[in-house]
Amino acid sequence: MRILLSVTFAVLACAVVVSASERKTSPHEFVFALPGYQFSFPQDHGSHNSFQTEWWYYSGQVRSGTGQAFGYQLTFFRHGLEPNLLQANPSRWAMAHLYFAHFALTDIHNSEFWYAEKLSRATMGKAGADSDRLSVWVDNWSVDTDGWTHYLDAELRSTETKQVLAEINFELIPEKPPIVHGTEGISKKGAKHGQASHYYSMPRLRTTGRLTVNGEVHLVNGMSWLDHEFGTNQLGSQQVGWDWFGLQLDDGSELMLYQLRRDNGTSDPASSGSLITPDAQAVHISSDEFRLEPLSTWTSPKSNAVYPSSWRLTLPGHQLILNVVPYMNAQELVTEKSTRITYWEGAVRVHGQKANTPIQGQGYMEMTGYAEPLNQRF
Repeated sequence: MRILLSVTFAVLACAVVVSASERKTSPHEFVFALPGYQFSFPQDHGSHNSFQTEWWYYSGQVRSGTGQAFGYQLTFFRHGLEPNLLQANPSRWAMAHLYFAHFALTDIHNSEFWYAEKLSRATMGKAGADSDRLSVWVDNWSVDTDGWTHYLDAELRSTETKQVLAEINFELIPEKPPIVHGTEGISKKGAKHGQASHYYSMPRLRTTGRLTVNGEVHLVNGMSWLDHEFGTNQLGSQQVGWDWFGLQLDDGSELMLYQLRRDNGTSDPASSGSLITPDAQAVHISSDEFRLEPLSTWTSPKSNAVYPSSWRLTLPGHQLILNVVPYMNAQELVTEKSTRITYWEGAVRVHGQKANTPIQGQGYMEMTGYAEPLNQRF
């Protein structure tokens, strides 16, 4: 789901704070995600500069020819500072957007986890995104496409020695078309008018390529997931964080769920998800149609945050019960140099039952607000 980071970006960038009570029409203000939006591809893979916040989130699991398993996350965030700044000031130094990027790698076999982060201004070609196609970059990290295949390139270096610890050069081929989440073209994040995003996923991307870890090159294959969201929203005053799941099941279906947690311990009614059928049909799942139950916890030695380390997901109306378990607990990112949010994002395995038949799968899970309630920070 990857929502609400615009709050952080607003603090970092001293951005203009706008009300969510109505769509803004001034050329110097951003628009909100409202019902009725019609997606059009490939254009909607690109940047939407009339919205303040946007992100492209890749995650996946791959294996080498010798069976070594890895998980990865590569994320690009765009935060708009002024909708039409470049038209008013065409200078190459004019800064209309900030870009952030996170790259993380989980070595499942060796129980190792690395991550890196970048922050750059969209000036002089240092970072940017095309508006009519999928092409996003921050320094030498990038995602590009030829109209069909997605190309991912990123590396992370040791903060002490500056040596390259890991590098990916992946090619991703869609096995399903883009899946739009929510209803009427929006994915709600709260009860207020405009408190939403336009959100779609490409939930099954066949992945091949080269993964280098500590100088050793692995030729890998596996499956990835892309989330792309854009909107102009802010964290609700009672929302402290969220839990997100993107799961690929072995019957060819996928499940995306997010739970927005409130400060009174309840789940926000805006929580929702999508159950995606093998033939790429999305079934909307409202907050009263699923249950999330934490089964165990893990305490981070870095942040002292106590995270749920495994979950049970139940969708009674679809006869689906899933247990979601991380491959390793230590998959936490402390992003002091970019978004300044400490969150857990990692590779998970899945087992359970669907219509009383055993089912398995894999995916990624994200949890925020456990190190520090987000509504208290901002």
